[in-house]
Amino acid sequence: MTDKPRILCVDDEQLVLDGLKANLYRKFEVSLATSGAQGLAVLAQMSPAPVAIVSDMRMPGMDGATFLTQSRVTSPQSLRLLLTGHADLASAIAAVNSGQIFRFLTKPCPAAALNAALDAAVEHHRLVTAEKVLLEQTLTGCLKTMTDILSLTNPVAFGRATRIRQRVTGLLDQLGIVDRWQVDIAAMLSQLGAITLPPEVAEKVYHGHSLGPDEQKMVARLPAVTEQLLGNIPRLETVRAILAAYPRPPNQATQRDGTTFRDAAILRLAVDFDSLEGQGLAVDAAFDILRSRGDLYEPAVLDALVALHGVRAREVVKEVGVAGLQVGMILVDDIVREDGMLLLARGAEMAAGVIERMRNFRPGTVREPIRVSVIDDGGGELRRMASARR
Repeated sequence: MTDKPRILCVDDEQLVLDGLKANLYRKFEVSLATSGAQGLAVLAQMSPAPVAIVSDMRMPGMDGATFLTQSRVTSPQSLRLLLTGHADLASAIAAVNSGQIFRFLTKPCPAAALNAALDAAVEHHRLVTAEKVLLEQTLTGCLKTMTDILSLTNPVAFGRATRIRQRVTGLLDQLGIVDRWQVDIAAMLSQLGAITLPPEVAEKVYHGHSLGPDEQKMVARLPAVTEQLLGNIPRLETVRAILAAYPRPPNQATQRDGTTFRDAAILRLAVDFDSLEGQGLAVDAAFDILRSRGDLYEPAVLDALVALHGVRAREVVKEVGVAGLQVGMILVDDIVREDGMLLLARGAEMAAGVIERMRNFRPGTVREPIRVSVIDDGGGELRRMASARR
């Protein structure tokens, strides 16, 4: 590994590849492939992904435009450059116009022109990556603070949001979805509107009890309340679209073939499974009910949930006192005061602020022992479930 930007060069002529590497190795860490199929295989093994991918247009089996299009699946953040002869200009222009290609260069391409194009790709990648990291980390951090406040003011809603987010994270892992920050935030904020519910109604929703007509109307308005609360926060358009789509049946959702539909389907299943668990149903019974609902859930997502439950079986449940609470533990049961008042709902992850609040109560106020779950990594060290996902 070096500090040089990584690039992948693909051409069916070895002499051309050797020339590219000789020209570029001083500034870049260069990997080579002699066909589109080999390029995809090499790309799958590269970690981190290359900043740029350079491909010849005319190659047997798979042309350069097709290879670069398929490379987006494995390496969506890489910039793609296409080398093409004059006879292929129409195809190259079409590829650029469809958004697949960052630059196309005509052959023979002078070394200075290729270096300049790669320098532009590196700088563009740096700017895009920096903005993405800033957006994800800053926005996620601010919204986490919002949900931490929710944990102190509405422990029922916070506990449910935490459980749903954990389930969504597990589903994303099972499905191999890398670009996940927007659905992760949507899961985190899925119960935000519940802060408007009276405590007794929130308790009914939490325990899966039947609601009266007026209470049903309150719950039905929650998506609109969440939209009002988030409407003035920039860069949350996709998050808001996911939150608006997930309560609706799939045939009413928009962008069926897009990521918004996919993410809404994941969130819908996580929310509904949590509701069934809240009603006291066994996991297998909950799965049977979910399967009986026909096309309400995407089959691949439902299969991922079943597989995820097999992973969760490795959880280790411990009983600890307030003094034994640690950051990252997951509540198996509610934390309640001795007088029965709910302090924190099951499924909540122990954060530093929450633990501090528990320890500030007078000794004997919090009902002990507290049941928490961690996961055994096979080496005797206990870690909280899904710590490796973050």
